[in-house]
Amino acid sequence: MAILVGMVLSGCGLFQNERGQEAAGMDITMREAAEKADAMLDSTMAAFVPEVEWTNDLTTAGDCDLIRYRTVMTIISEQRRGNFLGVTERFWKKSGYEIVSVNKDKDHPAIFARSGDGFAISVTIGDKGQAFFEVATPCVKKSEVPDPAVRAKGQDYSHGDVPYPNVRSRFWSTDSPVPGAAGS
Repeated sequence: MAILVGMVLSGCGLFQNERGQEAAGMDITMREAAEKADAMLDSTMAAFVPEVEWTNDLTTAGDCDLIRYRTVMTIISEQRRGNFLGVTERFWKKSGYEIVSVNKDKDHPAIFARSGDGFAISVTIGDKGQAFFEVATPCVKKSEVPDPAVRAKGQDYSHGDVPYPNVRSRFWSTDSPVPGAAGS
């Protein structure tokens, strides 16, 4: 599902400016766009206290755009999902991203946002409390796309199948809600 949403948000020519007009492609290369996507993901991961373990996932590249994926390996319990999504949403707003949509589905909630320069970023909670992040770029100049420079925080699954979350956190994986805190 996350892949489909990313493809819909990132397709060449699908980005629109404030007036609903098709936005022109950016004057950067796919390499530079991948580096910006990685920086967006890096800063988002750094917002979690306590930290979560994650792995880089596949990169998909189209004719003029790409999507970077990052999968959280820490189990996010049902009782802590609201807190996890709240941290994400507050950080993205603080970073100047516009929240485009929020899916409040009980089992698979998600948040979709966009940076001022047209990069789409999203988080979706999947099966077994696994969080999936992705950044989809606007249309950019074709070039080589390097692997992410930052290595996984925890086990690296970037060159194989990413399993269900398998890391327990005393905070994020617990079955009790945060005392005195409401979810997002």
